[in-house]
Amino acid sequence: MRVIGHGMPDVDLDNAIYEVPVEQHVIYQDLVDSLKSISEGMNFVSPANFPIGEHMKLRGQDPQGIKEVRTFCNLSMGTEIILDHPEFLVFAPCRVAIYEKPDAQGKRRLYLGLDRPTHDLKNIKNPTPRAKASAQQLEDALISLMEKARRGDF
Repeated sequence: MRVIGHGMPDVDLDNAIYEVPVEQHVIYQDLVDSLKSISEGMNFVSPANFPIGEHMKLRGQDPQGIKEVRTFCNLSMGTEIILDHPEFLVFAPCRVAIYEKPDAQGKRRLYLGLDRPTHDLKNIKNPTPRAKASAQQLEDALISLMEKARRGDF
């Protein structure tokens, strides 16, 4: 485990997914606006958004709440990974999911989930120290983004 603090869950180093609940008062549109504003301030671009839940609805399936994936890229972070290990591109750009699922009390709640770059790097044989440091920097920045967005900050 790696302690994050700020009321955030610790990172399970054996799990590729880092998940945080969105605060109860933050609605979906506020969360999206927050992610956009904060990520731009951190020099991230969001090259793609995949509204999986909307596509499920078009096929007559009930997505049981919001289900989407947003991508984030910051070429000043993570570049070293790709330079040292071009095959890491299969994990790019970084992905943050927004979804609803039941919480511990059975009430549907918004969550953010991150595909952790440091865990993805475990799939690269003999990653360089530079790539490891870059993956950690990128992951820390994305967790910081999630920490602010889950509160609806701008």
